[in-house]
Amino acid sequence: RMLTRTPSVVAQVFLFLSIVLVIAIAVIQINQQQILSPGLKYGIVLDAGSSRTTVYVYEWPAEKENDTGVVTQTFKCNVKGPGISSYESSPGALAKPFDDCLNKVKERIPAHLHKNTSVYLGATAGMRLLRLQNESAANEVLASIQNYFRAQPFEFRGAQIITGPEEGVYGWITANYLMGNFLEKNLWRAWVRPYRKETVGALDLGGASTQVSFILEDSREHFNSTLQVKLYGYNYNVYTHSYQCYGRDEAEKRLLALLLQKSNASSSVDNPCYPQNYNTSLTMKYFSGSLCTQSLRPANYYPNQLVNFQGTGDPALCQEMVSLLFNITACRNREDCPFNGINQPKAKGNFVAFSGFYYTINGLNLSGHFSLDDFNSSMWFFCSQSWAQLQFMLPKFEEIYARSYCFSANFIYYLLVHAYNFSAETWPQIHFQKQVGNSSIAWSLGYMLSLTNMIPAEGKLIQLPLKPPLFAGLLVFLTAMALLCLLFLFYLCFVSHNQKNITRVEHVFIPE
Repeated sequence: RMLTRTPSVVAQVFLFLSIVLVIAIAVIQINQQQILSPGLKYGIVLDAGSSRTTVYVYEWPAEKENDTGVVTQTFKCNVKGPGISSYESSPGALAKPFDDCLNKVKERIPAHLHKNTSVYLGATAGMRLLRLQNESAANEVLASIQNYFRAQPFEFRGAQIITGPEEGVYGWITANYLMGNFLEKNLWRAWVRPYRKETVGALDLGGASTQVSFILEDSREHFNSTLQVKLYGYNYNVYTHSYQCYGRDEAEKRLLALLLQKSNASSSVDNPCYPQNYNTSLTMKYFSGSLCTQSLRPANYYPNQLVNFQGTGDPALCQEMVSLLFNITACRNREDCPFNGINQPKAKGNFVAFSGFYYTINGLNLSGHFSLDDFNSSMWFFCSQSWAQLQFMLPKFEEIYARSYCFSANFIYYLLVHAYNFSAETWPQIHFQKQVGNSSIAWSLGYMLSLTNMIPAEGKLIQLPLKPPLFAGLLVFLTAMALLCLLFLFYLCFVSHNQKNITRVEHVFIPE
């Protein structure tokens, strides 16, 4: 009996120890894991717009997981001076203004990653206009940029002029990407397409062009400006159109040229969109030298001649003059043609309006969602103020923007209501927004993702106390030991039970 009891006790001790060790190792392995950064990768995109150049730095974890992930904007810098198209007569001078932003970028990105960091420059409507007006000058500007960036420590991937539809669809991709409308993580931490989550339309207002992009409600609809976009294995039928010369700056130049044309005087002109008591002198080249104002150019055009514009602050007359910038009659009351003879499906669903839309709305002290009535009353109040009053109303006062907010507001009103057909009922579906989290809504992110053909990953490298093979080996060994001990105990129980039965039988047959 002692011989049987000793192995049983030993087996029970080993079983208990095996179970305790398996639990202990598992708990330590889980709780003591260290999440290490897999390292970061960076990408730089320069948005070379008509009025200025903006540098964006994006970062993402270096490890990829299921070809998906999250890119975040880590730095943004506005290059001093005008847009690159303004350097048509002196392309060599555009390099120096880049230095300040590029030096800051070099500090933000670790030095050992500079040579592996790609730089992309995309030029938009300002350069599109310059190429139409003077192709050789546009090529010289791009060549100067190429020479500048080849001397930088980064991997320069070239400078190119992107088309209007590309600008529109990249903006649409950025907005929906940042809002998580393409992918989300489920309970099992796997990337999936959001259930019943709709994409938002994108409204972008630049200096020389404006873009509208949204998903067609009926996939059977066909318009000239429809693009097939494939993201994460899903196809999107995106309508996108870019209206050249309908950017904020070029539209205002057309207004100034129109006011001069309608004025009897050639040196002093009233401007109902400028604040009361505001006066400024502008050269004819400034507002009539553009390709967008060529048809409004006076016969006696002298580029350096000064024209004095006097603000009268008349909201009603300002709106009337702005309406003349839109050729509504070209559509002949066709429902799918808002203006300028361009076919466009009816805009439906939610929209995000960024860039110039956001900055103008912010100037009127509005934000996010608001009614069309609120917008109109704010616009009317703002346009009725004198120049002296505006200096106290605006949180950040810069003359070139402050004088033009009234025009911008009226232009946005006419574009959204009369051109894109937003009504008092659908206006609240527009959300005026600058960024999502710390990332700006701009075409630049969508552009980089498209060119790299990569959606970086939100991956994690996990450092465990035990190496996976050792951890697995120990689990297998201890589990096997526990099973063997358990089987041995069952065997001992079985032997013990049989011995008891044999003893009982022998006792029965022993003669008294």
